[in-house]
Amino acid sequence: MRLQTIAHRDRYERKLAEYRDSQDIKVITGVRRCGKSTLLKLLVDQITSELGGTRNIFYRKMDGFGVPLNPDAEWLQSELLTALEMADSSKPLYVFIDEVQTIRDWEKVVRRLHTHPLVDTYITGSNAHVLSSDLATLLGGRYVEIHVQPLSFEEYLQFETAAGTSPLDTSTLFSRYLTYGGMPGQFDIVDRTQDRMARFLDAIHDTIILNDVAMHTQVGDMDLLSKLVRYTFSTSGNLFSTRNVVNALTSAGRKTYAETVENYLKALESAYILSECEQTGIAGKQVLRPQRKFYPIDTGLRNLASNFAPKDLGAQLECVVFNELVRRGYNVTVGALLKGEIDFVADKHDERLYIQVTETLASPGTYERELAPFSLVNDAFPKLVLTTDRLRLGTTEQGVRIENLVDWLLKGWS
Repeated sequence: MRLQTIAHRDRYERKLAEYRDSQDIKVITGVRRCGKSTLLKLLVDQITSELGGTRNIFYRKMDGFGVPLNPDAEWLQSELLTALEMADSSKPLYVFIDEVQTIRDWEKVVRRLHTHPLVDTYITGSNAHVLSSDLATLLGGRYVEIHVQPLSFEEYLQFETAAGTSPLDTSTLFSRYLTYGGMPGQFDIVDRTQDRMARFLDAIHDTIILNDVAMHTQVGDMDLLSKLVRYTFSTSGNLFSTRNVVNALTSAGRKTYAETVENYLKALESAYILSECEQTGIAGKQVLRPQRKFYPIDTGLRNLASNFAPKDLGAQLECVVFNELVRRGYNVTVGALLKGEIDFVADKHDERLYIQVTETLASPGTYERELAPFSLVNDAFPKLVLTTDRLRLGTTEQGVRIENLVDWLLKGWS
């Protein structure tokens, strides 16, 4: 292992700076090991430097050494009262709690912190239960969520530069990003062989399943949960049928129920490791009972489920595009047509974007198949095909834009 590689993640840091010194509780959420702790520590170091010391800094990393094994609200309140007594009362006390969900009844203390005029609070959590409806009610809406994802490809290239690794061309780096994903901790591995990356990703997977899924849900069958994770990851991009999954498991001698499968899926979503993408009807199509697809938060975790088998490149590309659209603030659905579908319908405010994702448009049959669904959509919203090709890019006579996927990922956005 090398020293921790850190590159600034400007979009998240700007968001934190925007809400600094406000009464809002800053809640940093995201899948475990996506960079929340590093983001928080960078802010701790920045404010410590500005204040000239740690007197007005309360920082607890709850999965680190030196904290109680079973922390609760009483312990947290006692620690905070001591910090308030020691702080310079002419300045705010900055409170940073990393992985706050490990503290039993922590929300009771945070609610009281919210009423203190000279406390600026930042917490991180790896499970959506951190922002449960109960907490939202307790805080009266006075919080802001900053959701962090694994590295975008743009950020991945910045981390490659910060790590000082041997220069590789963008195409090779994208292939590596597609295979092993964007978890920042990989840049602390000196030699990122497939074996080492598999062990790295497997450790993350196991920690998420045990700490952020099983501990927050009544998981009565860990083997079933593991099989469901493997299935949803390896078939991402396909329409999902709970009934088919239940029937397949039952046929294999594993009796289960639709309710159990749905509960486990919700638990995986709450741990931010899996996202649902529901159908929406377009161009006259009515969807009374929408089906859905699932996409893993990271292609590395997805490929781990299939032992990095070199297949399903199209599904991997879809996964990258889906997560990038979410990162850019879009609500993403699958476009259901009277005949066929459009991979993604991305909505943001009054903006809409129709997107098809394909590895290549090189063959005439593929070109026609990928563009045909757009002819059924008569509105004026932009239509886009993303491909790994470098040829035949531009805008068609029908107004469909064809872009290289890597170039699109590296386009600036705010």
